[in-house]
Amino acid sequence: QVQLVESGGGSVLAGGSLRLLCVVSGMDVWGLSMGWFRQAPGKAREGVADVTIDHKTTYGDSVKGRFTISKDSARNALYLQMNSLKPEDSGMYSCAARYSWEREFTLWGQGTQVTVSA
Repeated sequence: QVQLVESGGGSVLAGGSLRLLCVVSGMDVWGLSMGWFRQAPGKAREGVADVTIDHKTTYGDSVKGRFTISKDSARNALYLQMNSLKPEDSGMYSCAARYSWEREFTLWGQGTQVTVSA
């Protein structure tokens, strides 16, 4: 059974940085396409960044140039490095994964809260 556990959220001032971690158990992280999503109160969930099995990365327009998604073999984990944070980056950040034959993300973590203050 694949499980995803996020950590690394917190409260920071605008302009600061955070690194989110999603530890994967039950499956090699390199065998999964993975992504980060976020949801602010009253808003729809949005995709932040994702990385496919063949290492292609995609970023949301609002985070391009500020966020970096990467996988870590040593920890079997997914990272999201977030720099130059803005108040509008605040929300619940969730890690997600899908197998190569799946078109949608079907595996989700519980989320970690990010709050950016002006």
